[in-house]
Amino acid sequence: MFMHQLLVKSPLLVLFITIALGYFVGKFRIKTFVLGGIAGSLIMGVLIGQLDIKMPAAIGTIFFALFIYSVGYQGGPQFFRSINRETGIQLLSSTITCVLGLLCVLIAAWEFGLDRGTAAGLAAGGLTQSAMIGTASDAIAKLGLSVNVTQAMQTNIAVGYAVCYLFGSFGPILILTAIIPAMMKWDLRKEAKKLATTMARGRGVELDPGQFCAIQDIDTRVYQVADDSSVIGQTAAQIFYGPDRVAIVALIRDGQTIDVDADLALQAGDLVAVTTESVNFIKKNPLFEHEIAKPAILQLIEEERNIILSRKEFDGKTIAQCYGQTADKEHYGLFIHAVSRLGEAITPDQDFVLHRGDDIKLFGRPVDLDRVSRKLGHVVSSATITDFIAFSIGIALGVLIGMITVRVFGVSISMGTGGGCLVSGLVFGWLRSRHPRFGNLPTGASNFLRDFGLAVFVAVVGITAGPEAVTTIKQHGMVLLLLGIAVTIIPQIITFFISYYLLKIKNPIEILATIAGGRSANPGFAALLEKAGNSTPVVSFTATYAIANIWLTLWGPVIVALVTKNVS
Repeated sequence: MFMHQLLVKSPLLVLFITIALGYFVGKFRIKTFVLGGIAGSLIMGVLIGQLDIKMPAAIGTIFFALFIYSVGYQGGPQFFRSINRETGIQLLSSTITCVLGLLCVLIAAWEFGLDRGTAAGLAAGGLTQSAMIGTASDAIAKLGLSVNVTQAMQTNIAVGYAVCYLFGSFGPILILTAIIPAMMKWDLRKEAKKLATTMARGRGVELDPGQFCAIQDIDTRVYQVADDSSVIGQTAAQIFYGPDRVAIVALIRDGQTIDVDADLALQAGDLVAVTTESVNFIKKNPLFEHEIAKPAILQLIEEERNIILSRKEFDGKTIAQCYGQTADKEHYGLFIHAVSRLGEAITPDQDFVLHRGDDIKLFGRPVDLDRVSRKLGHVVSSATITDFIAFSIGIALGVLIGMITVRVFGVSISMGTGGGCLVSGLVFGWLRSRHPRFGNLPTGASNFLRDFGLAVFVAVVGITAGPEAVTTIKQHGMVLLLLGIAVTIIPQIITFFISYYLLKIKNPIEILATIAGGRSANPGFAALLEKAGNSTPVVSFTATYAIANIWLTLWGPVIVALVTKNVS
């Protein structure tokens, strides 16, 4: 009794217990199937929700806004570059999902004799589009029926929604992250890593947290210049801008360290530390004839420095072309070590194409990097600090965008807070890529907001929907629940086969994200993000989610018009 009273009085305590238990349950593995923290939090929310905990609705709204804004922010730069013919095919797939959902609801209503209100509630819950409650209720009110009949059918909308919403939220998680991947034998994490590399147009390998490449792409070794070496008399710049791009980064002559600059000429007997790509050390090079151990007197400091590429002249150029453009003494010692795009770290080769907004990791001596880095773009401070002004404005604008209402065929449609914050996040993420001094939201911070935001959102959904759904099932039997399951599952499965075999959307992450967007399935998308481990699903989800919100909102009055049965 005491514990129940404590939980009832402290919804925040309930929330964090739900998330902890959800992620604990989500770790259990049955062969290759892992439930995951998102699905686990939803299930535990439903179970704990039976205690009739009153969870403030604003909590879910706030954290969903943080989650979806962070998702948009991370995917913004790539999203605006990826709008093409494939986007149109994904929008078609999304529309097919919505139409199939409508047909399933209409067939269920006609076959099982559902009234207009129950049919609309079935659609709103099974397709997880709460805006349909409002549009259907408004359409019923305009039928000119008696007050009692009108109120009864409007109540049935809420009943149908309550019964069907729970599986409407959980079903996409199960289908998109377990059933379809198992059927197609897809490893979602592996596919997401492959897609990240493809989207980044790189040939490198994406590393998991804690991993690193044991064999370095850029290395430093020490050599002695032979008395008859052909490099005697050559300057450091001449060697660096040769075919293999070898940088002399330190030099000892007659037992004394000599400051190295581009004009320094080599002499016989010099001990030189050279930095270059590791593959160059196995090539025949007169400088590499006599390797020695590092002299005790040699102290060499090199640095990795991140910049956001912003100069137009480097946009769309390969790394090899960029090296050619910087071939002068001022740019001596520059090595591009890694590139991060769409939140993914890529180890590039010479043919890797750079774009404005790329996070580039430069390697070299601090003195060389000081000359070079600011001429390429904006230097990212090692002290990654969130620009809370831009972040707060972005969220506020997202809320305002979500409040905008447009009338389509007499139906009021709005994007809602989630849709508004997604759009705002996309724009602010894109602006950040174009203007690196603006709106910094470090990757670690955005990842935390994304992951924690969706965990809270899903837990609140479960806690809120749990008691009402169970109570309504007891009152109205299992038929409506089973119909809701059918409305949730059938459109996704059929859309998958149409999209995969007819529309030729073959990439696993893209097709699953497209289906999630077409279903307006936020928990399903959140679970897909969790399984992917990166933000690759964002691009496909964003556009399809927007069009699905329009179609599904419009289905409210369509269902009321096509289902003719009223409450007697």
